[in-house]
Amino acid sequence: MNVSVTLWVLTIVGLAALIAVDFFIGRKPHDVSIKEAGIWTIVWIALAGLFGLGLLVFSGGQPVGEFFAGFITEKSLSVDNLFVFVLIMAKFAVPTQYQQRVLLVGVLIALVLRTIFIAAGAAIISNFAWVFYIFGAFLIYTAWKLIQEARADEPEEEFEENKLLKAAEKRFGVADRYHGTKLWIQQNGKRVMTPMLVVMLAIGTTDVLFALDSIPAIFGLTQDPYIVFTANAFALMGLRQLYFLIGGLLRKLVHLSYGLSVILGFIGVKLVLHALHESGVHVPEISIPVSLGVICAVLVVTTITSLIASKKQAALEASEGASKAPTSEKSPTNSIDV
Repeated sequence: MNVSVTLWVLTIVGLAALIAVDFFIGRKPHDVSIKEAGIWTIVWIALAGLFGLGLLVFSGGQPVGEFFAGFITEKSLSVDNLFVFVLIMAKFAVPTQYQQRVLLVGVLIALVLRTIFIAAGAAIISNFAWVFYIFGAFLIYTAWKLIQEARADEPEEEFEENKLLKAAEKRFGVADRYHGTKLWIQQNGKRVMTPMLVVMLAIGTTDVLFALDSIPAIFGLTQDPYIVFTANAFALMGLRQLYFLIGGLLRKLVHLSYGLSVILGFIGVKLVLHALHESGVHVPEISIPVSLGVICAVLVVTTITSLIASKKQAALEASEGASKAPTSEKSPTNSIDV
C-alpha cells in the first residue's frame, strides 16, 4: 500500500483530534459508569470500522483484510494488558474517580512508544528479510510460555515497578498522597512527582513489554507500517473504556491465555512460512482471510469456554460453601409436669 506523506499527516491529525475530544469529554475526574464505557467502546469500534471501510473504498480488499486482522489481534492482546492494569491500579491505590485520566495518559504514552517500535520494526524488515525467522520463533516461544503459565495456575502476583520507574522515583521523589490530577507539586521546597504521574508512567512503560509480542504479531499479518500503526492506534485508544466495561469480566476469562497462545503460535508459524517463501523455498503461505477466520474463531471459542468454566466454578464454590455452612438445630426441650 503506497501511503503519501499527506495521508500520514492527515491520519495522525485525525487521531489527535479524536484523542482531544475523548480527553475533553472525560476531563473532569469521575467514576466511569458501565453505560459511559459501553457507549465509548462502541464509538471506537465504529470508528475503526469506518476507517476499514475507507481502506476498502480507496485501497481494495487486501489492505482492509490486513487492517481488521491486525486490529482484532491487537485488541485481543490488549485485553490481556488489562489484567496488569488492574494490578497497577491496586498497587498505587488509585482513587476510582482518577482512573480514567490515568488510563488515558498511560495509553497515550504507550502509543508513542509503540510508534517508535513500529518504525524500527519496519526499517529492520525492509532491510533484513531474515528477521521474520526471529519474529516467528519468538512468537512461538511466547505462545509456549503463555501455555506454561496458564497451566501453572499460580496465584495472582503483585505488580513490580520496572527499573526506569524506580530510577525516576529516586531522581525526582514522590509525594506521599494524590493531589487531584496534578502531576508535579512543591514539597519541602522541592519539586516532586505525584503518585498520579508515577502510575501513568507505570502503565505507559509496562505496555512496552506487551509490545514485544504484539508488534511482531501484527507484522506477521501485514508488513505495511501504515496499517500496523493504525491498527495499534485504534486498538489502544479504546482500551480505556474497555477497562471499565469488562473489568468485572476479566476474572471470568480463565482461558484467555490459551486463546492468545494459539493466536501467537499460529502467527509465528505464518511468519516462518513467509520467511521460507521469501528465501525461495516452495511452501504454502497462509492468506489474510484464513488468518482473520482463525483469530476470530479462537477468540469466540475461548470466550465461550471461559464463561462456561467460570459458571461451573462459581456453582462448585457455592455448593461447597453451602455444605460448610453451620446448620441450626432446635434442641429438644423437656417439659416437667407439676
